[in-house]
Amino acid sequence: MNAVEKLVSLEDIATYLDVSKDTIRSWIKKETIPFHKVGRQYKFRMSEIEAWVESGKSADADK
Repeated sequence: MNAVEKLVSLEDIATYLDVSKDTIRSWIKKETIPFHKVGRQYKFRMSEIEAWVESGKSADADK
């Protein structure tokens, strides 16, 4: 059986990327960062975030 990747919080991603929570929320609003909405919360898969950063798309997030 395949292990299911744990979803992490907005706070965890902000810490991991060394940006503010408001920056993450801005990226969510612009749909530039990969995210999943679970109820009223935003959750993230680390593998998707790492792929997003490695792809270079994160460099365009603030534009």
